[in-house]
Formats: sequence, structure tokens, C-alpha cells
Amino acid sequence: MTTMTNASVREFKMPDVGEGLTEAEILKWYVQPGDTVTDGQVVCEVETAKAAVELPIPYDGVVRELHFPEGTTVDVGTSIIAVDVAGGAAPAAEEAPAPAPAPAAEPEEKPAARQPVLVGYGVATSSTRRRPRRAPAPDAAVQQAAAAVQQELNGHAPAPVEGVSRPLAKPPVRKLAKDLGVDLTTVVPTGPDGVITREDVHAAVAAVQAPQEQPAPVSAPAPATPAASAAPVSYDTARETRIPVKGVRKATAAAMVGSAFTAPHVTEFVTVDVTRTMKLVEELKQDKEFTGLRVNPLLLIAKALLVAIKRNPEINASWDEAAQEIVVKHYVNLGIAAATPRGLIVPNIKDAHAKTLPQLAESLGELVSTAREGKTSPSAMQAGTVTITNVGVFGVDTGTPLLNPGESAILAVGAIKPQPWVHKGKVKPRQVTTLALSFDHRLVDGELGSKVLADVAAILEQPKRLISWA
Repeated sequence: MTTMTNASVREFKMPDVGEGLTEAEILKWYVQPGDTVTDGQVVCEVETAKAAVELPIPYDGVVRELHFPEGTTVDVGTSIIAVDVAGGAAPAAEEAPAPAPAPAAEPEEKPAARQPVLVGYGVATSSTRRRPRRAPAPDAAVQQAAAAVQQELNGHAPAPVEGVSRPLAKPPVRKLAKDLGVDLTTVVPTGPDGVITREDVHAAVAAVQAPQEQPAPVSAPAPATPAASAAPVSYDTARETRIPVKGVRKATAAAMVGSAFTAPHVTEFVTVDVTRTMKLVEELKQDKEFTGLRVNPLLLIAKALLVAIKRNPEINASWDEAAQEIVVKHYVNLGIAAATPRGLIVPNIKDAHAKTLPQLAESLGELVSTAREGKTSPSAMQAGTVTITNVGVFGVDTGTPLLNPGESAILAVGAIKPQPWVHKGKVKPRQVTTLALSFDHRLVDGELGSKVLADVAAILEQPKRLISWA
């Protein structure tokens, strides 16, 4: 990556497009050097651990340089594109950076008096300006690290060095340092602007452990043979395909592992006759109030779950480990699991409990369309309370779904298909499905979970209960 020195050139940095995200992968550039861009124009698409989003540029000008190619993962806060806001000709040659330049304050952007173009996720109405921070002086940091290593070997805690400010590091790096027992004030930073990286933390650990872990000398060591040298791992590309774990898939995997080994799961099942619900679906499709809206069994299943939660509000809760409290939510952000080319995502309908059936149908349609287009925003996948996953669309009878982190329950809906069923004393073909409710047993006991599942089943068997129970 090179740095532009023209005073009229603005550096657009990778923004944090979600809460707590530290990096994003550049999927596609929509502009090239020499192109003219305008305020709010989308210049690239990036993928975070939560979704794929498009980034608009916040000023007018001419693109001078793209700092990273497509497919590169970039840390939040790193400049990704240089734009000449004066719109002049490109410099004939880039100036070489001066040795050991002093850190300069970032140029302040003019207050935004515009409404940003919301594409995918949108940008903040006004940019947040931070006071520039200086990196620790190299000499002091080196002296401090050397003293810390020596004191660590002697069994003493390192003493702080005067004049050294609080070390700069991202939250994940601070957590890593805490887990490894490393004092960040003893670490020599190598990142931009004096920021401590993960590699710096590992290097500090290695510096302390190296003198203690030197192996005893071995007499007359046998010379290493070429066969003993490490060879790069290879595989038959015609027989195997390896897919890097990153983005949405990586986040999903981490969330599911955390959920499985944090919340004690319990799953209950019920098989129910939904013939009347299927008839109601066909009737609603002909209703003028639902013209242009997506009407399917999932709509009525979602409404049935919302009514069941209203009758049993304790199930709509979360576990606060730090405070050792159960937090009962008086709102329902209903998550809908959606399979996309980038992996499984769970956007949620905010305040679904307050929506009428037509409003719920409209929200479901928007949620599904946005997910299929890969435009789901990070905010749409945050703060869910309860989730529905429809495995029936794949012809599966049911499953034992895992909870989304921070949620108390998830309802799996199986395939709806004709089965022999005893109806009014006779065996008849009826539309039947199997529901599975998984819940966090710390929050929900067997009685509460059973009541919720039984209420959902009862509503789907007799949809008129949507009126009498709502």
C-alpha cells in the first residue's frame, strides 16, 4: 500500500459497518483510478463477518489509487482508496515517504450537510472525528520492553515508564494480551501509527519464554536429511476442493460453537394437523388486503409463535452471565433463518409483536428478498430475541436447531405433506407437519417450553385461535 502526498488527496478508510467488527474483505471494486466519483456514490462491496455491504464515498473527486485488490481482507480504519477532491490531474510521480516521519493528524472532513445514500447499510449522517493520538516514543517503548522482559525473568512485575501513554490496540488484541497475561505497556508496537498487533503480543510472549525453553545441547547431532525437511501440504485438486473459512461462514461457525457449549439445549417435538392453516393461506392469497404480499405457511407460523410468546412472555428472555440475571424482553425481534450463497444468516423483524398480519407479511417479504440479494445490513442481524428456521422447504421433517447466541428459543418447522391422520374418528389424508422447539434450559424449564410449543401447535390446528388468543 502506498500513501498519496498531494494535499488535495483524501484517504477513505475502511469503516466499521457493524458493532465490534475489526475487518472486512473487499469483494468488488466499482471504480478504477482516473474515474470521477460523487458524494454518496458506491465505490466497492465488502464482506464482513455478518453480511456483504456496499460502501459509498463521502466526497466528490477523482480516484487516484486503490490501495488493495479484490479479495483482500483489510482492518477497519485502514485507508482503502485515495481520491483527489480537487479533481486535478494525477501526479506525475509519487513522492517517496521521508524516513521516520512524525505522525500527523488526520485531515478533518467538513461537517456533512447531506443525507447519505443508503446502499446495503448506509453511512452515518455525520462522521465521527477522533482526536489524533501519538504513538509511544520508540526509544521509550524499546527500553520499557527490555526492562519488562528482564523483570519477568526475575519474577518481578514490570514497572511503568514515565512519559509513555496508554498503548494503542484494538479490542481483540487487548483480549488476546489479557488471556496470555501480557502487559501491553511492555509490548513494542509495529502497526501503523504505533498500534499494537496480534503479532506484537505473540512476540512479547516468545521473548519472555525463549530463555526458559532453550533445549539442552545434544552431542554429535545427526545431519538432517532432505527427506526430513518440511514439505508444503498438497492435495489433489481434482478430488478435493478447499474453501477458506471466512466472512459469514466463519462468524456462523463461531456463534454455533459458542451456543452449543454455553447454553444447555433442550428440544421438544410435536406433530400437528395443519390442514386448516393451509386452507387459510389460500384464502388470504385472494384477500385484497394481501395483494402484492408474500402469503405462505411461514407467515401464519410466525404469527402463531408471536401469539404463543404473548401468552407465555417469560420465554422471550436472555441470560446475562455477568450480572447473573434473566432479562425478560417486552418486545419480540423475530429472527428468520435464511440460506444464502455466503452462508446461513438470521436477520430479524424488529418489534414483530406489534405488527398486524399484513404488516408482518410485508416485513417477511422484504427480509427474504434482501437476504437473497446479499444486501442484509449488519443491524438487521443484531438484537434478535427468538428465531424460526424453516427446514421443511428442503423436504426435511424436522431437526434439533441450535440457539442463536443471546436468544432463549428457536422453532424449527418441518415439511408439510399429506399423511394419514385420525380426523373426526376416521383415518383421512391430512396436511401434517412436525415442529421442534429448542430452548435454553437455564431460562426455560420443561413446563414453559411445552406450553409455548403446545400453543403454537394449537393455533396451527385451529387458526381461528389467532383471533381469540391475540
